[in-house]
Amino acid sequence: MQPPLADRRPTTREIHGESRVDDYEWMRDKESPDVVAHLEAENAYTAARTEHLAPLRQRIFDEIKARTLETDLSVPTRNRGHWYYGRSFEGREYGASCRVPVTDPDDWTPPRPAADATPDEPALPGEELLLDLDQLAEGHDFFSLGGSAISPDGRLLAYSVDVVGDERYTIRVLDLATRELRDDEITGAIGGAVWDRAGEHVYYTTVDESWRADKIWRHRLGTTQADDVLVHHEQDARFWVGIGRTRTDRFLMIAAGSKTTTEYLVLDADSPDAGFVVFAPRVEGLEYSLDHAVIAGEDRFLVLHNHTGADFELGSAPVAPTAPDDWAPLVAHDPAVRLEDVDAFAGHLVVHQRSEGLTQLRILELGEQGVGDDYLVEFDEEIYTVASGGNPGFHQPTVRVGYASLAIPSSVYDYDVRTRELTLLRRAPVLGGYDPADYEEHRLWATSPDGAQVPISIVCRRGARDAGPIPVLLYGYGAYEASMDPYFSIARLSMLDRGAGFAIAHVRGGGEMGRHWYDDGKLFHKQNSFTDFAACARHLIAEGWTTPERLVAEGGSAGGLLMGAVANQAPQLFGGIVAAVPFVDALTTMLDATLPLTVTEYDEWGNPEADPSVYACMRAYAPYDNVVAMDYPPILAETSLNDTRVLYVEPAKWIAKLRATATGRQDFLLRTEMSAGHGGVSGRYKSWHDRAFSLAWILDRMGLADTTP
Repeated sequence: MQPPLADRRPTTREIHGESRVDDYEWMRDKESPDVVAHLEAENAYTAARTEHLAPLRQRIFDEIKARTLETDLSVPTRNRGHWYYGRSFEGREYGASCRVPVTDPDDWTPPRPAADATPDEPALPGEELLLDLDQLAEGHDFFSLGGSAISPDGRLLAYSVDVVGDERYTIRVLDLATRELRDDEITGAIGGAVWDRAGEHVYYTTVDESWRADKIWRHRLGTTQADDVLVHHEQDARFWVGIGRTRTDRFLMIAAGSKTTTEYLVLDADSPDAGFVVFAPRVEGLEYSLDHAVIAGEDRFLVLHNHTGADFELGSAPVAPTAPDDWAPLVAHDPAVRLEDVDAFAGHLVVHQRSEGLTQLRILELGEQGVGDDYLVEFDEEIYTVASGGNPGFHQPTVRVGYASLAIPSSVYDYDVRTRELTLLRRAPVLGGYDPADYEEHRLWATSPDGAQVPISIVCRRGARDAGPIPVLLYGYGAYEASMDPYFSIARLSMLDRGAGFAIAHVRGGGEMGRHWYDDGKLFHKQNSFTDFAACARHLIAEGWTTPERLVAEGGSAGGLLMGAVANQAPQLFGGIVAAVPFVDALTTMLDATLPLTVTEYDEWGNPEADPSVYACMRAYAPYDNVVAMDYPPILAETSLNDTRVLYVEPAKWIAKLRATATGRQDFLLRTEMSAGHGGVSGRYKSWHDRAFSLAWILDRMGLADTTP
């Protein structure tokens, strides 16, 4: 079967003295029959070219399914008078959310389900169904729950759903006593809803035409959306907004932020008539976040900020507008420790931080005199990821902790601050006799051309390298200060058990090594992300981990930009490249301020329309602009038609240009989900099939398609 050859329909734009000719910009019109026909032809070609992998895809899907406990229950989380948890059921895509009453107010030990509970039986005594997600998804090709929030009195549930994939949600309110939906319906929201303390209003966020979250609204229950009150409208096109409620329930907070600057507006529920008040006015380059704490009997705001240093300091301030110079330090700035977040509880504070590329949880105990003992929750493994979550109760004495590594399945602990004991509540089951000891994981360090030491996290079956180099999948991202910390994956076992390794290149542009790691991989320093990734590949080859023919690279979204750049700059290092929803036509996107997210991205990539030097910088690395006549490794590009973050047209144009320009193998595939968004398909079984497709292609590139675990 011959690959689809897209028509060349040149468009020309004069920009900074250069005539920029684009043969495939016509593909941007997704309503065009020509565009739809081309995408469908690409899908047909991809299906034909990968037909021989269908048995392998099915085996991988069956392996994922066999290792997964399909009927399961999450660890219950206590909030006010109930324990909340999620249930999954064999044969169902989405599952359900449930709750049971708290029977002993002094007991913070989560209840355990009956071992023999069937899907049609309560998992715990007194179980109440909140949402049946499979029922909500019925009749839709795509379904996503944006968020759910219980009213303060526990009687109403506000939830939001997206059935298209464009991340525009509809909010509904369910009466939990009658199981009836109230007349309230809010369309066009992003994410979920936030209740006020009285339970009479919900707040929500909407986006503008460029998909920027710009407005906060207040909806009074029992009224129509047309009657909703606009609480805040962010006029600066670089900023987006969101709203939340503090764990103490006293304050509602609106956060307005760009990539480099933040500003908080605060509403005191004790004085609601005062309205939202700015805590500290925005100053270019000043970033901060707020939480409410009670320290030594005094109400204080916790301010996590970069006023005194790039890696942030934790300070405190009165619960009133306060200038940065008056933020009293609680945890001083340390260039070796990046402070990322803080959670306030009645008896302690939990600081999320990272050092030497590893995440850490720091406890600050509170007493009558203020902050007392200050220490880390310790773990033994060489590489791991730890975070707190599911901690809604201000007065709870425990901290719910999530933990995982490349070999250790996701684990849930409770850390009791009173006794300093860490109790394992649950480790995600992996059926079939899985033992983490059968795998080895390491932290390696590659040297980039400018001398930067780039961390690599890698896992493989124990002893896999004894016979020499092994195939390796090298994953990377490198943008937005997002850290790609080690994580466990059941699907990945289908690759590891066939003799391959999996590695994460923690390249600059991410946040793994502190704020400088991010700053050194954005704007005019973006090239560092690409050279770091290539350096990691070369290190794995030089140290005998793998060979270029059996090394496959993978990245998605901004990581897809990384994939496109290394395909142009270092194609000889890879036997295959997977680019998921890839930002490969970055220059075209950043030249169009009307496209979703462009203006808010100027602080990440620069403004090439206004600044010739930014244009020249992006022009030098943008993957689509730098496709040349050379032999590229095999490439699989995956996208979704309804993606609002990275439009489908970027990979579609990229593959078309590769086919028209590249020499040699010309082994390029484009797969477009016609009913999905940026996160791909919805539903766990659909997502397993989706991942099985990619893994089968990867194993084929590695020469492992005919192997068995």
